[in-house]
Amino acid sequence: MNAETLGFSPALLETEFKTVAIDSREVKAGDVFFALSQPEYKNNCFNGDFADSTQFVASALEKGALCAVVRPDRYEEHKSDLESFRDKLLLVDDCILALQNLAHGVYLEWNKPIVAVTGSAGKTTAKELTAHVLRASGKSVLSNIKNYNNGLGQPLTVMRLLSEGNFDIAVLEMGMSTPYNEIARLCRITPPDVAVELNVLPVHIEHLGTIERIQQAKAELVEGMKTGGTAVLNADDFRVLAMRELSKGKTITYGIENEADVMAKNIRFEHFGETKFDLQTPNGTAEVNFPLNGKHNIMNALAAAAVGLSFEMTVAEIAEALKTVEPPPQRGEILRFAKGFTVINDSYNSNPDALISMVKTLVEGGAEAKRKIVVAGEMRELGEDAATIHQKTGKEIAAMGIDALYGVEGFAKNLLEGAEDLGFNNVTFYENSAVAGEKFVDEVQTGDLILVKGSRGVRTEKVIEKLLEKFELAKD
Repeated sequence: MNAETLGFSPALLETEFKTVAIDSREVKAGDVFFALSQPEYKNNCFNGDFADSTQFVASALEKGALCAVVRPDRYEEHKSDLESFRDKLLLVDDCILALQNLAHGVYLEWNKPIVAVTGSAGKTTAKELTAHVLRASGKSVLSNIKNYNNGLGQPLTVMRLLSEGNFDIAVLEMGMSTPYNEIARLCRITPPDVAVELNVLPVHIEHLGTIERIQQAKAELVEGMKTGGTAVLNADDFRVLAMRELSKGKTITYGIENEADVMAKNIRFEHFGETKFDLQTPNGTAEVNFPLNGKHNIMNALAAAAVGLSFEMTVAEIAEALKTVEPPPQRGEILRFAKGFTVINDSYNSNPDALISMVKTLVEGGAEAKRKIVVAGEMRELGEDAATIHQKTGKEIAAMGIDALYGVEGFAKNLLEGAEDLGFNNVTFYENSAVAGEKFVDEVQTGDLILVKGSRGVRTEKVIEKLLEKFELAKD
């Protein structure tokens, strides 16, 4: 970590550790505590104001942390509290960079394959599907919990290589939301052996300005892959396919619309929560009985299948693995209620393409539903054209054959205006998710099929929470 000391204990220098902590409330005996402060967050592309956790170093050490990593200037500011702990302090210029450097060292000692996944939408689901497929081959697979996909989540995930057993492969989601080379930084911690590019969409355009800049930012994954590695590219997204020129090794393409190495053919939506398709690969074809709906989920499955092929799995093994996948929480999670209605909980995040895709999923899989209802939260980080984008998306949704549209917060009002412009008048606006949760529970009827989706900051999961409070889930 390029750390300096103030008379570090010689005994501590010889002490092995397996776990790190960045929250003093979660410190356990034997941890190394990293005291993060505002300058580190700013240097590493985190927006917002953060507390200076140097103030918690003493309590972390008293709780049993082996030592603490601190900025020299912060040590001087807190010297009266920390001087008695001089022999347990490591001084670095940037605590987040130090954690990243430490994680890189752990990765180098581990020295096994990294699969990295990025894209504007679907990263977490694709990462989970990929890890699931690889585990089916008998591999022990490390993957990010939740969406630990940034400059802190990534090194914290990699540090689990020390504490959680002998992993064979790591499948890591890599995210970005600023123009400051976030993915390139993550690739320096763990250079990918397999780089998976899902899509390039106008997400975070508020921060990056144009979709071309988003493309450049996402392409950092392929640029950062190992020489001789494999790039897995979406052939149905021309911006992703253009990254083929950046590949430093083999390329595997996947798609539905355009010719690709790995394809889904003969797609059939049997009923909600079940899709069938033929998985076509250079090594043969197998039928997949896939428990998720929607083209976007099939694309995620194809990306996972391509990764499986890169690790020499057979098409039959991959097809068998895809039969048993489950959606991550709040990402296409299907909740069946005893009253006889069904909810698709896709509350984790939203953007125009993802919302349209999920509404299409609702309509295609909801032929037997009495009513097809969309509860859509405001979509964030769409820049100065946010109102227009919401209005256009509302028009598209209204034309798709739904029965009711509910908007939650902010620009969702423009979503409803777009639907009304097309003559669709069964619309309701809620000022926030708390209000939506209280009122929407009285709107639900037997036979309804309901999609709940919104950007993270809108917290549309509050609608789900209220439904679960009022209604019981159906027993399997």
